[in-house]
Amino acid sequence: MNLPKPIINAAAALGVFAVIGMGLVALVHDGTKERIESNEQAVLLHTLESLVPADWFDNDILADTITASDLTLGTDKAVTIYRARKNGKPVAAVLSPVAPDGYNGTIRLLVAVRTDGSLAGVRVVSHRETPGLGDPIDTDKSDWILGFDGRSLSNPSESRWKVKRDGGEFDQFTGATITPRAVVKAVYKTLIFFERNQERLFDQESGSSLGSNP
Repeated sequence: MNLPKPIINAAAALGVFAVIGMGLVALVHDGTKERIESNEQAVLLHTLESLVPADWFDNDILADTITASDLTLGTDKAVTIYRARKNGKPVAAVLSPVAPDGYNGTIRLLVAVRTDGSLAGVRVVSHRETPGLGDPIDTDKSDWILGFDGRSLSNPSESRWKVKRDGGEFDQFTGATITPRAVVKAVYKTLIFFERNQERLFDQESGSSLGSNP
């Protein structure tokens, strides 16, 4: 069937505009991708430095990383570990474990541990907990998460690494126990992982993977 020439011309024009449009979208994507990645890195560095102050280390903490695959960290997927060093000596490690048993799903954390095994700090990276009940784990909503600062496997004792409702040391939230319980458990297990793997953790070549400790 022969189509009228105006229709053919219109279809051709639409095709040209479609190609041009796709090209523009690709250009915009390529042009903003680098900026987005740069902003994400800046936010991550800011968060890391809220746990391990910049004057504690002199290495590139964003580059001096390894990954680890260990169920102790709450997931069967590899997680990133950022390593802080001063004059070549280990200062702290920031691990990114998961609390898999939050009220509304997984809670992703950053847990900074000094070389003496004490916590430099804990931050929640992402979660889907119920607003008003579970979100006090966010530093902009509550200072609850700051209660981990300085804690270790022996402070408090193992039996006290729980929320108060379970006979432990840590406060729960009004009307919400599952969320803080999940975070406390994940932080404690991260400290266990650190203690078991500390030497290997800092000796691994940057960019390598740390498997489960036998």
